[in-house]
Amino acid sequence: MTNIILCGGSGTRLWPISRTLMPKQFVKLFSNKSLFQLTIERNSKLCESQFIVSNSEQYFLALDQLEELNKTNNKYLLEPIGRNTAPAIALACMELDNEELVLVTPSDHLIKNEIEYEKVINQAKEFANDNKLVTFGITPTFAETGYGYIESTNIYDVKAFHEKPDFDVATQYLEAGNYYWNSGMFCFKAGVFLEELKNYSPEIYENSLIAFNNANKENIIRIKYEDMLSIPEDSIDYAVMEKSSKVKVIPSDISWSDVGSFDSLYDELPKDDNNNTINESHICIDSTNNLIYGNDRKIATVDIEDCIVIDTGDAILVSKKGSSQKVKQVVQKLKEQKSELHNVHLKGHRPWGTYMVLEDSNGYKIKKIIVKPNSRLSLQKHFHRNEHWIVVSGSATVTIDDKTFILNPNESTYIKAGQLHRLENQGKLPLVIIEAQVGEYTGEDDIVRIDDDFKRD
Repeated sequence: MTNIILCGGSGTRLWPISRTLMPKQFVKLFSNKSLFQLTIERNSKLCESQFIVSNSEQYFLALDQLEELNKTNNKYLLEPIGRNTAPAIALACMELDNEELVLVTPSDHLIKNEIEYEKVINQAKEFANDNKLVTFGITPTFAETGYGYIESTNIYDVKAFHEKPDFDVATQYLEAGNYYWNSGMFCFKAGVFLEELKNYSPEIYENSLIAFNNANKENIIRIKYEDMLSIPEDSIDYAVMEKSSKVKVIPSDISWSDVGSFDSLYDELPKDDNNNTINESHICIDSTNNLIYGNDRKIATVDIEDCIVIDTGDAILVSKKGSSQKVKQVVQKLKEQKSELHNVHLKGHRPWGTYMVLEDSNGYKIKKIIVKPNSRLSLQKHFHRNEHWIVVSGSATVTIDDKTFILNPNESTYIKAGQLHRLENQGKLPLVIIEAQVGEYTGEDDIVRIDDDFKRD
């Protein structure tokens, strides 16, 4: 069985912890592990391999976190633009044998009862081997209005899928006993799903097939932008599950959470004696029932309760518990203001290493850059800024136009706007430099890549 892991996400519901280039599944929230890593660990006990569907930015985050877990039996499919779950799953299934069982899971869900989880997966495999499309219905514990519901008959038969209800309807669902939260997890044979997709959403199937056949399949599968754009955008529920007669649902009481808000994150994190989330940087004065997140600065609370306080160094969020779904509105405001705060953290992760913004002011920006051994940045140029590089540790191989030279610790160089340049670490230890950017514009999008090892645009 292959675990197809869907890594999409725009990082809006847990801002400012989660950002577009570091969505929640890759943030290490639980015992220094990410939800993505917990998904890998949980499902690798049940599946022979992982098939990660992602975009190019998140691919490198996944690669690094899989390396930490020493998981090497992986396939990757990169989407240049998201078209929802039906095309993503279809493209992955087209790479697999028709008889291959697949377990489709999001990468950002938390499941704590793994014993029960294994039981429901084994139940699902029996139905899947009988050419059924299996979905997992989470046994509801309260009248949740943020999830879709699955209505069942005779335990495993699906009567209907329902949109997110209001509170009164959700309460009726809870009392009825045959309604389940829609988990977004599935199990089926790759070929059975593709056949049902072809029957019920032929346009998605045909355009996905064209995109798959045109893809670059060198090491990893890269779908072309124009081909991806031609695929109709739709979820697996709308495209197939709500139409097919082959659908079964497995009632699943597995201590599941999609960690879709700060309120749900609070429920999952360990608490101290005051029922605040445990945080060594927190100074608590008569404060109870609070979610406190932030490690770089001291956070002191006095006489507050039922609050959410998030500090990420470049942004602070303060909210009442129960109102954290409105965080998406904050992200929308940031986009309207053309702020990069919705997109990246002070610390950015790149395939070659990381950078940390130390200071960002009008006319200049200062970064700490760490380049992994045997890695290099793209050959690039900037139109609006000059750059000064100072080596702190390691040895830098620097290319500026047609010259290549070595910089050792305490040595520096200067790159004028418009000059082609590249930074490379040919050594066995990380390379650390300080970069000072000076110019009229220092945004991350002022870059033209001429040659890139990682095939980024």
